Amino acid sequence: MHHSFSIAEIERIRKQYPISLKLKQMKFIAIIPARYQSTRFPGKPLAKLGDKTIIQHVYDNAKKSVEHVWVATDDERIAETVKAFDGQYVMTDPNHPSGTDRCAEAARLIAKETDFDVIINIQGDEPFVCDAQLEALKQCFDDPNTEIATLVKLIENEEVLFNPNRPKVVFNKDNYALLFSRSTIPHIRGKAQNEWLGAHSFYSHLGMYAYRANVLPQLTQLKPSSIEIAESLEQLRWLENGYKIKIAVTEFESIGIDTPEDLEQAKLFLEQRD
Repeated sequence: MHHSFSIAEIERIRKQYPISLKLKQMKFIAIIPARYQSTRFPGKPLAKLGDKTIIQHVYDNAKKSVEHVWVATDDERIAETVKAFDGQYVMTDPNHPSGTDRCAEAARLIAKETDFDVIINIQGDEPFVCDAQLEALKQCFDDPNTEIATLVKLIENEEVLFNPNRPKVVFNKDNYALLFSRSTIPHIRGKAQNEWLGAHSFYSHLGMYAYRANVLPQLTQLKPSSIEIAESLEQLRWLENGYKIKIAVTEFESIGIDTPEDLEQAKLFLEQRD
């Protein structure tokens, strides 16, 4: 038997149960995966940049936008360093195949003592991550359909446009990713490559992600996909399995540190900025 409510009854029920998704304050946490072992730069998180270690730069900058931040590490030396600057950390399994898996284990451990809606995964080698980038990621979750969010930046020079180490992304009118590739996408037909930048707006992908709390553990259960294996880009596994990745455009370039030479460049940047 169906019961139809009058307008007056509906208003009374609304007042009795004032539930609004808009009013719910999203709770964000940030996790910074940090390993000591690195093929090109062992001990990288503990390298000094100015008067602070790289990992402290990342942590302090994350705290400007996110109240609760943890470093996820498998190394006591990193844990001791984080403890020394009064940071929070969690110890994780040393055998994770990716930073996403390390982030997911850390989230499971953190969930035992605090609740959250969204996890922001910040690379441990991005000392200049800024609050504008993190705020752009957070705003993606104003859209209830966002499962994963990430950042892109408009490409302004050909070195980035044709560099296979700088993945490109195309996205739809609602800012959901269609494809990531190390190739330059889209291909501009009928024009010489030195005319491409003037013919279309291209975007490079910055590898910072945010995930809904229920989505991150699902991602760790997925098997590597054929496009992911071809391009060696983990996010293609998520796309191939139907997950929606919301894109936020940022004007701020992140400076990742992969090698000791990168660290020297970062020191110059820090001196110029100060």
